[in-house]
Amino acid sequence: MTEPVGIAIERVSKRFAAVQALVDIDIQVKAGEFLALIGPSGCGKTTLLKCIAGLVAADGGRIVVGSRTVTGPGGREASLVFQDFALLPWATARENAEFGLLLRGAPATERAAAARHALAKVGLAGSFEDAYPSQLSGGMQQRVGLARALAVNPQVLLMDEPFASIDEQTRRILQDDLLRLWSQERKTVVLVTHSMEEAIYLSDRVVVLSPRPGRVHRVLDVPLPRPREALDVRAGAEFARLVDELWQILKKMQ
Repeated sequence: MTEPVGIAIERVSKRFAAVQALVDIDIQVKAGEFLALIGPSGCGKTTLLKCIAGLVAADGGRIVVGSRTVTGPGGREASLVFQDFALLPWATARENAEFGLLLRGAPATERAAAARHALAKVGLAGSFEDAYPSQLSGGMQQRVGLARALAVNPQVLLMDEPFASIDEQTRRILQDDLLRLWSQERKTVVLVTHSMEEAIYLSDRVVVLSPRPGRVHRVLDVPLPRPREALDVRAGAEFARLVDELWQILKKMQ
């Protein structure tokens, strides 16, 4: 297991043609922290996540992941989990889980072992390894996407609304599974979400971005006890209070 690393986001700005997406974003993510990003549609949440991953170049400021200043894609510290699964339809679950290692040039035996280990972590060991995406439910497909991210043993997980495309029951199950994995491995996680309940349930802190151009409007601490998946914190008054506080913050920006 690799040690988690922190992320320093320092005065980051981004413009697309005539649209200013982000302005002077300053966020310090601690090593092993679970941070959620939330805000109105179009506020730049996904753009910021892609800047951290090196998929989009910031126009100003800098981002440091661990000791590496992000200058483009290819950094090995972080893995990205997508909303739409982004699986290869012609590849099995194991082959999809191996894909990141394949891009890194890892030998076949190492790829297979890491993929099987990652699939076991997300509950897809055994016969599911040889299933194709079309044979898997949406929840299972997202588990494969998470296994692919975990197989490269990243220090940071970047998650772009990973549970938005699945039903509410499966979403809650996967949230609990993610919390169990995070408790075991303590990777640094940055999660983009539109769900207030999801942001409060999963994270240590919630960063609220303002309407475009996105700025850090508010940072909300989430002092709920852990392990939350075992304590049923969703049923508690403090959870409801924090969700309502977050809603009041967001409502005032509409």
